[in-house]
Amino acid sequence: MTNGSSDITYGRFQLTSLVVLRMLVAWHFLYEGIAKILNPYWTSAGYLQASQGPFADWFIGLATNPARLGLIDILNKWGLVLIGFALLLGCMTRLAAFFGAFLLLLYYLANPPLLGLESAVPTEGSYLFVNKVLIEMVVMLVLLGFPTSHLIGLDRLKIWERSND
Repeated sequence: MTNGSSDITYGRFQLTSLVVLRMLVAWHFLYEGIAKILNPYWTSAGYLQASQGPFADWFIGLATNPARLGLIDILNKWGLVLIGFALLLGCMTRLAAFFGAFLLLLYYLANPPLLGLESAVPTEGSYLFVNKVLIEMVVMLVLLGFPTSHLIGLDRLKIWERSND
């Protein structure tokens, strides 16, 4: 894999690491989505209502309208599944990584780890500015910038590209 603007070549270890990273994030998204779909009582209402920080009013407002909340829940569950499948299969991975990063940005903004905020959302550690959500979002940006699906994935088949015929 080479960078289009220079002669940087990535070695086998680097490419394998990126593929493994893509698979791990794919599994996390896929499993989170399936777990939410299989739980008939799951809703994002609690997470949204516990929002704090500069965008809290907007996120809390999303949870107050049942129709809007239902749509958000469907988009969240199926978005996680579709992003996970796309990354796992190496199918439209740049698009999946973009939407994955966007979804994680929304999670981060809903409950940012800022000074003076005590989150009602349970965590297993102490965070200040950087948490797992932010790290996974940056991983998605790395996958967006260094796609590997043209090596291992359905994108290798180039069926998504337009022909110039």
